Amino acid sequence: MPNSISQVQPPLEFIPPAYNPLVMQGCKQILPWWLRFRTNISHIQAENVETLAELFHQFQNQKVRFLLAFRHPNSDDPYSLGQLIWKLVPQAARAKGIPLKFPVHSHFIYDRGIPLWAGAGVGWLYSQLGGTPIVRGKIDRVGLRSARNLFANSQFPIAAAPEGATNGHNEIVSPLEPGIAQMGFWCVEDLLKVGRTEKVLIVPIGIQYRYVNPPWQPLEKLLTQLEIDCGLPPLDRTDIANLEAANPDAENQNHKFQYLRLIRLGSHLLAVMEEFYSRFYHKILQPTTSILTSLSLPEKTANSSGNEVMMARLKALLDVALQVAEEYFNLKPKGSLIDRCRRLEQAGWDYIYREDIKDIAALSPLERGLADRLAEEASLRMWHMRLVESFVSVTGRYVEEKLTAERLAETTLLLWDVLARIKGGNPFGRPNLGKQQVQMTVGEPISVSDRWERYQTSRRLAVAELTQDLQSALEAMIKS
Repeated sequence: MPNSISQVQPPLEFIPPAYNPLVMQGCKQILPWWLRFRTNISHIQAENVETLAELFHQFQNQKVRFLLAFRHPNSDDPYSLGQLIWKLVPQAARAKGIPLKFPVHSHFIYDRGIPLWAGAGVGWLYSQLGGTPIVRGKIDRVGLRSARNLFANSQFPIAAAPEGATNGHNEIVSPLEPGIAQMGFWCVEDLLKVGRTEKVLIVPIGIQYRYVNPPWQPLEKLLTQLEIDCGLPPLDRTDIANLEAANPDAENQNHKFQYLRLIRLGSHLLAVMEEFYSRFYHKILQPTTSILTSLSLPEKTANSSGNEVMMARLKALLDVALQVAEEYFNLKPKGSLIDRCRRLEQAGWDYIYREDIKDIAALSPLERGLADRLAEEASLRMWHMRLVESFVSVTGRYVEEKLTAERLAETTLLLWDVLARIKGGNPFGRPNLGKQQVQMTVGEPISVSDRWERYQTSRRLAVAELTQDLQSALEAMIKS
């Protein structure tokens, strides 16, 4: 979504899926070129693909219906999924002698907000590929009805990201949203109503990215640029002694030094944003602590650490940022940070994409001016929520517990996202830190049909249990 909108917009319309085999074939042909020249991906490999090939065979013979529940660490995930379905599955089928009818394809669920920042052309393309949109911040009955119908009745299976959004981490699975499990039970219900006997499955798909070469040099350049953006002087390498107690097992001094730079950047940004919300939005936050205090683990209690202090401060900051937006939209804080972000997004869209205005052109100049001011103010208030979205997946121990270039790069890029938001830049044009290889894993299918009796007894509990089992399956596929 653009950083700022200054004019009222017509209502967001549902973009119906309109699968076009010619568009799909064109994208299939273009994908290898796109991967090579427009992404950082150098190679995609997958494990247990024959399981997915067999499931496609059973699907085409009306034995099963299934949903691909894929991890979502990166915005390049759709390309990886396309490579898996369009190329690797047919290859595995040929190797194992599994007969498949072509095309091998999948519908997919996507966030209705994507065409707002990526362009209307993306909405058209997703529709032509069989994608169906969901508005995340409300009960989107039209979107849910479309996804539910595709799951039960379409000529292809369907794919969705149960995390709901990218989290920027290859070795952490964000808490899953329950909607995927609920859709599985709806599919069972829809099949039973018409006497169909297909078994309903959810197939976990793991996705991880690894740099072909550890990106130490581009990472150092990025950290330097972030230090310049924050007005921080270069860090003297002699200061690395401050980190000895925190990371005695780090591989070498360079790893420690880059980690210290990251901690200093995070602490500085935290302190600046605390003052920003305290001074200009009159919010009470926890008092700031110095970098050395944050790093001096021996001075902490047995149940506390410097990272835990920083994470407590970060949590308080994110809470305050959301409060600033919630107070404007008259929303009460409720649920997780992600839940609050979703409600704020929808509240902002209600002010910008006005469903109560049938014809914007018919408004009087007075009415149009007020509507524009309302849209502009809503867009500015949503900026606070976007900051939280960029920072919400940061954890205090992720880099500390395993000091690798991978984890340092992931966390540094999250800091870049935040600074891009603050500077008013495009947060979707991330720096390139080097080529990556993708490891995909097809997990064992989870039967939804076998849980139907449980669902009839307690719907909420059955959905929660299936969601947790899917979470566990995705976490088990992470390779360290």
